[in-house]
Amino acid sequence: MTKTYHFIGIKGSGMSALALMLHQMGHHVQGSDVEKYYFTQRGLEQAGIKILPFDEKNLQADVEVIAGNAFRPDNNIEIAYADANGIAYKRYHEFLGTFMRDFVSMGVAGAHGKTSTTGMLAHVLSNITDTSYLIGDGTGRGSANAKYFAFEADEYERHFMPYHPEYSIITNIDFDHPDYFTSLEDVFNAFNDYAKQVSKGLFVYGEDKELRRVTANAPIYYYGFKEGNDFIAHDLLRSTTGSSFKVSFHGEELGEFKIPSFGRHNIMNATAVIGLLYTAGFDLNLVREHLVTFGGVKRRFTEKMVNGTTIIDDFAHHPTEIIATLDAARQKYPSKEIVAIFQPHTFTRTIALLDEFAEALNQADAVYLAQIYGSAREVDHGDVKVEDLAEKIIKKAEIITVDNVSPLLEHPNAVYVFMGAGDIQTYEYSFERLLSNLTSNVQ
Repeated sequence: MTKTYHFIGIKGSGMSALALMLHQMGHHVQGSDVEKYYFTQRGLEQAGIKILPFDEKNLQADVEVIAGNAFRPDNNIEIAYADANGIAYKRYHEFLGTFMRDFVSMGVAGAHGKTSTTGMLAHVLSNITDTSYLIGDGTGRGSANAKYFAFEADEYERHFMPYHPEYSIITNIDFDHPDYFTSLEDVFNAFNDYAKQVSKGLFVYGEDKELRRVTANAPIYYYGFKEGNDFIAHDLLRSTTGSSFKVSFHGEELGEFKIPSFGRHNIMNATAVIGLLYTAGFDLNLVREHLVTFGGVKRRFTEKMVNGTTIIDDFAHHPTEIIATLDAARQKYPSKEIVAIFQPHTFTRTIALLDEFAEALNQADAVYLAQIYGSAREVDHGDVKVEDLAEKIIKKAEIITVDNVSPLLEHPNAVYVFMGAGDIQTYEYSFERLLSNLTSNVQ
């Protein structure tokens, strides 16, 4: 009998991806959430998956319940009803830990870059063989006959601890999520615990000194640009159409690879994918063929043109990610002014990394800041304001509002990079409307 799964908080990026995957595998799927539009719901609606308002009646006796991590008995009537009536439910990561045991599973963890790397791995793998996957940008694919499963392993609140994959990549270890992790050592301990659960091969970025400390039960393979790694990317050619590079493994040349993406970080992501698939026994000529066609994931250097102006949308919300995104923009648009529009995400992160944010944003030619986007998990105690960040930026940093983005028009030969994990897209849409109106006013 086909199971019915009910998702509490189905519009969450991980939840929607999992819902789509189970739907494609032939299961009945439904979910509940708030009415506010979220970018993940389009895929759910196209698949014909019902999105209901939160209601106790949604929890029928025959459904298996998967609950989003943001929902608790004190803020959600379905969770409260389930707890009061002894209805069992699993959190997303708990469900996934059990689910992946039926596959050869390949995880991607890391403080930064895990969504892009999971997307790249899933794209290449699913073009070679039947593969199910879950990506953190809200996309998932399910196949009832899949042997392989590629997924993103999130470190927040140690959510990756139920996972025991055969293979995993760890892209880097960095201090983030200061509302949960107490220190860099705390972050390291979480990743180190996860690493020990990998059974066949662990692929880690060898130029990250924290990752060099990781110990595991499976063989560890280091990848990087420098000697002393197992998989080495060399002979880099970075152009305005993408990047090409060669990879060697213990002195053996594995050949040249091309990716249609930008920034040194994407060369590393690709090297990790190449290393994993080579070790798992896949034909590198097929890997080479399908890397070329990887078009990226949602909200990771997503480009659009509005009235002759290039706009880039990126999820970057940590200094390391901002530097990588601005590096990619410079590679693709070397003769353009790079204008950064950044919205800090969470007060705790802004306080913890204020100097690092300023240093990262100085890589742009001009900087505009949106108000800090507070998380539902925290309270604004007034300890930090966006003005505090503006003061630390050497470049002139101007604060804009969603109702008035016209200061952005002061750059005639610019590429605009909108970055953040909150509602920075509302600023982006305001700017797009402004650009479109300029056209109609001219006519």
